[in-house]
Amino acid sequence: MEAALAGDTAALRLCLERIAPPRKDAPVSFALPRMKSAADAAKGAAALLAAVAIGDLTPTEGAHVMSLIETYRRTLETTELEARLLALENGKP
Repeated sequence: MEAALAGDTAALRLCLERIAPPRKDAPVSFALPRMKSAADAAKGAAALLAAVAIGDLTPTEGAHVMSLIETYRRTLETTELEARLLALENGKP
């Protein structure tokens, strides 16, 4: 820190990188259809694949977003399964 305060730009850069490290990723933006059911995740995956295919997203960005879509799909699927199970346990068709 003393060297940075004395005007050493390399030392200043090192200090700043530790105080506010550079972001490792950035937000991505593309048209993603609203997903309200597990079946809608297929539409989301198709939109994602199209965005990667036309170059709006890199394959790595697409893979990360697909992971989010898959996690969301599993959450929706589990919620639906839980509701069905509760209905069966309560004797409702």
